[in-house]
Amino acid sequence: MSQLFHEAIIISILASTLRIMTPLLFSSMGELVIQRSGIWNMGVEGTMLTGAFAAYLAATLGGSLWLAVTAAVLAGILMGAIIAFMTAVLRVDHFIAGLGLNLLAGGFTLYWFQSYIRGRAQPTFSGFEDVDIPLLSDIPFIGPILFSQRALTYVALLAVPAIWFLLYRSRHGLELRCLGENPKALDVKGLSVTGRQFAAVMFGSAMTGLGGGFLMLGFSDRFLADFTAGRGWIVVVALIAGNWKPKGVFIAVAVFALLEALATHLQVLGAKVPHQLLLSLPYIASIGLLMGLRLRPGQPARLGVPYTRE
Repeated sequence: MSQLFHEAIIISILASTLRIMTPLLFSSMGELVIQRSGIWNMGVEGTMLTGAFAAYLAATLGGSLWLAVTAAVLAGILMGAIIAFMTAVLRVDHFIAGLGLNLLAGGFTLYWFQSYIRGRAQPTFSGFEDVDIPLLSDIPFIGPILFSQRALTYVALLAVPAIWFLLYRSRHGLELRCLGENPKALDVKGLSVTGRQFAAVMFGSAMTGLGGGFLMLGFSDRFLADFTAGRGWIVVVALIAGNWKPKGVFIAVAVFALLEALATHLQVLGAKVPHQLLLSLPYIASIGLLMGLRLRPGQPARLGVPYTRE
C-alpha cells in the first residue's frame, strides 16, 4: 500500500509539473523569438496578466473557453504592438519600455476588473479539463503523466520543437537570428529590420498572451489582482538560464515547474515547513541562477540595442 501511495504521489507531482509548465512554455517560446530578434522584452509579466484578464472576461461573458483563448491571444498581440512600436519604431530603451508596459497592465487590468464586477459577486466559469489520449493514457505510470493533460498542454510541448525548427531550419529563422546578431546585414540587403522585429514581437507576445490565458483557464475560475504572480519574470530568467536555446529554455522551465509542483504537494502532505517558503522555491531558484550565471555565450550580440541606420 505504501509503495502504491508513493507511486501515486510521484505521478501526481510529474503530471502537475507538465500543467504548470504549460503557460511558462508558451510564454518562454514566444519570448525566445522576440529576444532572438534583438528586442529585450521586459513586459512579459504585463502581457501574461493582460492575456489572463482577457481570457477571464471572454469566459465569463461569452461562456466559451476557446473564445477566451482567442481573446488572450488578441490581448497579447495588442501588448506586443505597443512594445514593438516603442522599441523598434521609437527606439525607446527596452528595459524602460517593458517596465512601463508592466505598470500599465497592472493598473489597467485592476481598473477594468473592478469596473466589471462593480461590488457584486465575482462571476466564475468552468475551466479546461484533462483530455485522455485513447490507449496511451492507460499505459502504467507514463500514461497519467504524459497522456492525460489539458489540450493546450500538448500544444505547448509541441511548440518547443516547432520553435527550434523555425529558428534553425528555416529562412525566416535565419533572418530572425540575424536581427539579434547583425541587423545591418539584413538592412544592407534591403530587408526591413523594423518590420521583422515588429513581426517577431507580435508573434512572441501572442504566445505570451496565450500563456496568460491558459494560466487563467487551466488553473482558476476567477481573476485576482497580480494574478500571474511573477511568472513573467521566471520566463525571463528561463531564457537566460537556457542560454537562449529552445532545449535549454525547456529544461529551465521544467525545473521551475517541478519546484512549484513539489511545493504544492508538500503543503498538501502537511510538511512541517512554512508554506510561504515552499511557494517561494521557484523564485529563490531564479535568484540563485541569476547569481551563478556570469557567462552568457548564447545571448544575441545586439540584444537590447536599438538599431539605427548609419
